Amino acid sequence: MIWNELLIRYGELSLKGRNRSYFVRKLKKNITAVLSDLPTVVLKSERDRMFLLADDPRDMEQAIERLPFVFGIQSFSPVAKCESTLEAIYARAIEVVGSGETNGKTFKVEIKRTDKTFPLDTGELQRKIGSHVLQKFPGLIVQMKKPDIMLLVEIRNEGAFLTANIHYGAGGMPVGSNGKTLLMLSGGIDSPVAGYLMMKRGVSIDAIHFESPPFTSELAKQKVIDLAEKLCFFGSTVRLHVIPFTQIQQTIADKIPENTSMTTTRRMMLQIADKVRAEINALGIVTGESLGQVASQTLESLTTINAVTATPILRPLIAEDKLDIIDMAKKIGTYDISIRPYEDCCTIFTPSKPKTKPKLEKVNFYESFTDFEPMIDEAVQNRAIYDIPLKKDDLFDDLL
Repeated sequence: MIWNELLIRYGELSLKGRNRSYFVRKLKKNITAVLSDLPTVVLKSERDRMFLLADDPRDMEQAIERLPFVFGIQSFSPVAKCESTLEAIYARAIEVVGSGETNGKTFKVEIKRTDKTFPLDTGELQRKIGSHVLQKFPGLIVQMKKPDIMLLVEIRNEGAFLTANIHYGAGGMPVGSNGKTLLMLSGGIDSPVAGYLMMKRGVSIDAIHFESPPFTSELAKQKVIDLAEKLCFFGSTVRLHVIPFTQIQQTIADKIPENTSMTTTRRMMLQIADKVRAEINALGIVTGESLGQVASQTLESLTTINAVTATPILRPLIAEDKLDIIDMAKKIGTYDISIRPYEDCCTIFTPSKPKTKPKLEKVNFYESFTDFEPMIDEAVQNRAIYDIPLKKDDLFDDLL
């Protein structure tokens, strides 16, 4: 392998002004976590970019495979290093350009000369390197705007650095740079996509899931654990809170009219989620709701459900079509897990004709005959908490 290091570009982080160093530190921490099992990797950060070095070529290959999935990276390029002599630069330029297809491709050389002691100026160096490469690869065509191959040559005090390949990253912002929220993770298609989109905006997440044994199985819970594992490698680990919900659901089935039971179920879930959110110091609750997709996701239903809390409810999928959500789920590797045939508690207890326009005053009236608060507190106290490990090899292999 000819590559000595990777040049990592920040993209959106470059616009953060005085706060840039904070975001860069978060990104460096997240990259370090994703590459923590690669012993020779070293990261060095600068104002508008970061450099990754690895003595072991296998570690470099793994880094190239994993970095496209880390939020906060706009793009990165494998870089070949050599001595700051014209002969060494010529040889490296041939290796770098020749690492890909050249016949019929457009080509340009761009120079950045931070070492002002180098004997040739930028224009001279550009002409000489370009001429040398064109002699070696006569199929190349010179083009100044948007060439297929952009050979970047940077002359620094410690040597010359060359690259011609750009790999695009996940974009967005480093996970953890915009606070923490609690994701309501059902096990369906939508909620993991919602978590992914929040993480892309720099939000770290805990997840909460509701189980109702014996009506729901261990396989349904394992599905949710697997979804959390898929999410955590985008730059942050995920802690999963599993809530025992059987008693509350059975009480709802006994005490609340059937056509309103789904509304009350969602209200109880939201109250439990809000108590967990407060305990973990999260700033909001995230759901995978999409407007009008099911009865509990009409504006009237959402308004009635929201009435139990003043906490911000974030719905990144609220205006998305189902097919677009499915496409995103496939892209991030959660779709095949979400469609496993193991039902969650909402699916099992769905009424045959749920109200699509529930009235808040009527729902409050029905709920007033039952004291749900002790059951809510008990469910929060008896929850199981899972710190989801990052199984790097399995996760990245699935997405590549």
